[in-house]
Amino acid sequence: MTPLSRRGGGRGRGSGVKSEHYQAAGGVVVRDNQMLLLDRPARGEVRLPKGHIEPGESPREAALRETREEAGYADLDIVADLGTQTSHFINPQESCEVTREEIYFLMRLQSDAQAARDEHDDAQFHVTWVPLDAAPARLTFETEREFARRAIRAWADLAG
Repeated sequence: MTPLSRRGGGRGRGSGVKSEHYQAAGGVVVRDNQMLLLDRPARGEVRLPKGHIEPGESPREAALRETREEAGYADLDIVADLGTQTSHFINPQESCEVTREEIYFLMRLQSDAQAARDEHDDAQFHVTWVPLDAAPARLTFETEREFARRAIRAWADLAG
């Protein structure tokens, strides 16, 4: 899969507004029938770990890296591909139309081993564990709620 890393420079839908297209990858982390969510109090959001796919990085590598960086857990294992969705939105800070291809993976937390978090991630992301059945409703955005529902179905399938 080729990253859609054209950032800025484009114009969206003839409106004179910049456009941005990129791929992001993330993880839906499960342990003991709970899902890891990230509370972002400064933005009033509850999210799943996710971030840009860097040049030369596969979606799986990016998902593991972003989840480690944002959640602070080092010992993660990808157990299922949850697919892809495309999101379209306006970034008001940059007056930009954004098209983001989001790729998520179901991850199992193997241990509580911690990964180093930079000060920025540590300050903006507060990890919370939520029962699987309650997790989708806690998420701010519908795209992430859908990935959470896919993860719950995949987790149940793995449990047999």
